[in-house]
Amino acid sequence: MAKLHFIHSVMNAGKTTHLLQVRYNYIENGGNVLLFTSLVDDRFGVGKVKSRIGLEADAIPLRKDDDIAAYVTAEHARKKVTVVLIDEVQFMTADQVRQLAWIVDELKIPVMAYGLKNNVYGTLFSDAIATIMALAEDFQEIKQLCHCGRKATMILKFDPNGEPVRSGPVIEIGGESRYVSVCRPHWTKGDIGPAARQLLAEAVVAAE
Repeated sequence: MAKLHFIHSVMNAGKTTHLLQVRYNYIENGGNVLLFTSLVDDRFGVGKVKSRIGLEADAIPLRKDDDIAAYVTAEHARKKVTVVLIDEVQFMTADQVRQLAWIVDELKIPVMAYGLKNNVYGTLFSDAIATIMALAEDFQEIKQLCHCGRKATMILKFDPNGEPVRSGPVIEIGGESRYVSVCRPHWTKGDIGPAARQLLAEAVVAAE
């Protein structure tokens, strides 16, 4: 039975690697896979999904006013769609998430949406995430560790001095080096950990 799946994690936990492996498995078994990503996330080029270990694939880039349901319906009429994969679902709209649920319910196509659950300020990332938390039937967390060894559940943003950033825009494309995934106690304390502090120190030396 088709379901709406939400696969979530903090940053640098391997969501994209997992997504691309799922895509590969479906294609290897003869599936027709539709992969969507947000036009907002253009770090690797528009319509490119790339993992940190080098796996990559072309994807359909979505604007906020694009109708995913209409696109999938048209493709499904041409050739049966096996699965719909969504990268960076947190950048989409609540209406687009509701369209994903429609695809599952009316077209009977499973949808697997990957994204960040929380933002750096300790709340749900966006209206899209609030909506998928309400509508999804299946939830999977890809786990990551804090520098202390506990499970990382929060994302901490920091400035060039290693101090936590507690205000400002939620979205900063291309600023991955200024984020670290940590447990809640270290998020509260603003402690980015020794590895991140070492990287900052090396950056200062390199700039001198």
